[in-house]
Amino acid sequence: MILTHDPNTILNMPQRTQTGQRVFGRRVYGLGVMALGVVCLAWGGFDPGQPVPKDILDRPALAYAATALMLLAGAAVLWRRTAAWGAAVLTAYYTLIVVILMNARVIVAHYTKFVVYSNAAEQFAIAAGGLIVFAATAKIGTAQSVRLKRLGQLAVGVCALLFGCAHFVYLNLTAPLVPRWLPPTQAFWAYVTGVGQIAAGVAILTGVQARLAAILLTCMYVSFALLVWGPMLLTDSSSHMIWAENALNLVLIGVAWVAADSLSGRSMSDVVR
Repeated sequence: MILTHDPNTILNMPQRTQTGQRVFGRRVYGLGVMALGVVCLAWGGFDPGQPVPKDILDRPALAYAATALMLLAGAAVLWRRTAAWGAAVLTAYYTLIVVILMNARVIVAHYTKFVVYSNAAEQFAIAAGGLIVFAATAKIGTAQSVRLKRLGQLAVGVCALLFGCAHFVYLNLTAPLVPRWLPPTQAFWAYVTGVGQIAAGVAILTGVQARLAAILLTCMYVSFALLVWGPMLLTDSSSHMIWAENALNLVLIGVAWVAADSLSGRSMSDVVR
């Protein structure tokens, strides 16, 4: 325990503690975006979650430009001094370009199919994570930071709801992903993880045990990496889809982690009081 009467020391201690606690989620998020960029670079095209028309003019050049943006902005998020602008770029790109221009077109064309909404939610979750990181690292007013964080949290909650519902709508596709050796059945765990994501979404949206829900959501995505996507990659390392899913899952771990971080701790005004 440190006893001090210096107000500057009192104010600085929580800031350092919070930075230490929150740096890991932000870096996982940034590394995940970079991993998506590396997969795009390796296969010379857009990420599978970015449905760009095949006949668009200069498609290869646009793909490499998008890849460069993901790599640079993801790397920027790793460092405190550049985290805000990197997060701002990712938020703008995934919201305006990926979700609105790319995924919205697919939703309009196939609005009766749930998969287009869950796919768009994956991209929207990346934008939400970027917004939370921006709100936590940008030099903006406290009130604005709180509003932006809450907006990002709400977006994460909505995405979690859609992810969970997808487990029920596409149980025939979800259940086979569960390892056969995991008791009692593959369908059981498909239902459990679906319910878990829906519950996490509701908790984050309502604010009831929201931080605990975000922490458990992070742990769930980590388990997906260890039990599903990682082993699949070891079995078939040549699959573009499996590499992309591993990278996407890493981003979602980061998104859930930064959401949990944004729901924890005291503000500086709380410390002063």
